[in-house]
Amino acid sequence: MSEKIDRITVDMNAARLPEDLEKYKAKAMQLGATRATIVSIKEIPVDERIVLKCQIPRCFGYGTSVHCPPHTLKPAELRDILTGFQWAVFFTLDVPPEVIVRDRGTIKEREAAYRKIFDIVGEIESMAFYDGHYLAFGFAAGSCRHTFCSQQESCQAMEGKRCRISLRSRPSMEAVGIDVYKMATATGWDIYPIGSNAKPEEISKGTLAGIIIIQ
Repeated sequence: MSEKIDRITVDMNAARLPEDLEKYKAKAMQLGATRATIVSIKEIPVDERIVLKCQIPRCFGYGTSVHCPPHTLKPAELRDILTGFQWAVFFTLDVPPEVIVRDRGTIKEREAAYRKIFDIVGEIESMAFYDGHYLAFGFAAGSCRHTFCSQQESCQAMEGKRCRISLRSRPSMEAVGIDVYKMATATGWDIYPIGSNAKPEEISKGTLAGIIIIQ
């Protein structure tokens, strides 16, 4: 790393937090996000009904990864954890709608788009850690199982083995109950629903989102 790593302080460099949040917001844009903003933890809607959508109808990724329901963090657990935090950086990435619609012809483009979300989250989470905000953590978009290990027969971590991509894998926002549609809309950003029978030509754009809880 080019910058000197600061020592840990009891308040996790709280006085510098506003400056750091702006830095992380700018970094998200630098790494390719379409838009990014600083949000209060109170602006993060956590709702059990979001996880229900993973079950009814059953998502192809349900139960196939340690970071997908029902194996990952529950909404009630996240809601309780968030009471100890105040600020986060929320960002979205616009992609062509045909990339989100599940079609074999766009597998490479789809995986690349989702990987970008994971990479942005991981990079900013790491920055925050070395800046002294050592409790920072983030959520990405989609299933890490199908984004990184689609050519593998199973999620290795589900078998009690080490995750193949342990430092990159993490749950999606939806997997832990965050209402991304509501959050993006409340932020003033356009977002469109893209389901299994969606027609790309009828949708203005696709949107993927990620969030890093800082302090």
